[in-house]
Amino acid sequence: MTKFILWCLLLVLCWPLALLAIVLYPIVWLLVLPFRLVGIAVGGALELVSAIIFLPVRMLRAI
Repeated sequence: MTKFILWCLLLVLCWPLALLAIVLYPIVWLLVLPFRLVGIAVGGALELVSAIIFLPVRMLRAI
């Protein structure tokens, strides 16, 4: 909702820039998507390594 309100404000102040923003937003989103997917994969891999490293500590705490 905040993005929409900011876009409406931009539309009132400078409509060519607002139209350019609404046209370029999907293109930028598509360009950034692979980096977001890589970030999710790297985060998952680091969580797995962390879980493997801390597994003996958790097992000792359970005893």
